[in-house]
Amino acid sequence: MKSTIQEIEERFDKDVERFSQLETGQQTTLDAAFNMELITASIERCYPQLNAVLDIGCGAGNYMVKLSQKVTDIDITLLDLSQPMLDRALERVGAVTMGKVHTRKGDFRTVDFGTEKFDVIIATAVLHHLRDDNDWEFAFKKLFDLLNDNGSIWIFDLVHQADSRLQRYIYHDLYGKYLVSLKDKAYRDHVLDYIEKEDSPRSLMYQLQLLEKVGFKKVDVLHKHLCFASFVAFKSV
Repeated sequence: MKSTIQEIEERFDKDVERFSQLETGQQTTLDAAFNMELITASIERCYPQLNAVLDIGCGAGNYMVKLSQKVTDIDITLLDLSQPMLDRALERVGAVTMGKVHTRKGDFRTVDFGTEKFDVIIATAVLHHLRDDNDWEFAFKKLFDLLNDNGSIWIFDLVHQADSRLQRYIYHDLYGKYLVSLKDKAYRDHVLDYIEKEDSPRSLMYQLQLLEKVGFKKVDVLHKHLCFASFVAFKSV
């Protein structure tokens, strides 16, 4: 049995301090700081008149802190399962932006945004919590509908390998070696165990194809390193 939404929420409630560090908050995530800079700098270049941004699974607000250092006057909506994460994100983002900051607690799949639309949606280390194919398609379609006509979604997440032999090699051998380098073999086993319990990642190709299926007109890969990838989908050409 995979973790429930409540179990995931409870785990993140206890981990606010770690996720409040821009450079080291997600050490188990390969190239976390690099991708944060890559995505926020790319958004700045693609949207010189950026108005409204939604960050789903915002955690302690790292991405919005980084983006607000580049674009100072935007309306930001922070969404997360964890109230302690939201509280910290609001504190941190509010200190660096000149725009309005809103918070929404809950699961983006069930939160009612009404007629609200966004120029940009950021989803980092959150979509791997989706479950079956229907869940993935419903989620991607909702995100598509939340965007303005010229909007886009920017994703950085854990990805699966379609081939089981590559999956074993990349996750357990190569990524496992990286985790050992952070601490020890027990730590590697702990991380891989909670990935197995909590996450249901899909391959990069699966997600790119699904983005096109739900209506996105242009998709692009930004970066991939072993079992982590960043990519973007634009609603219009």
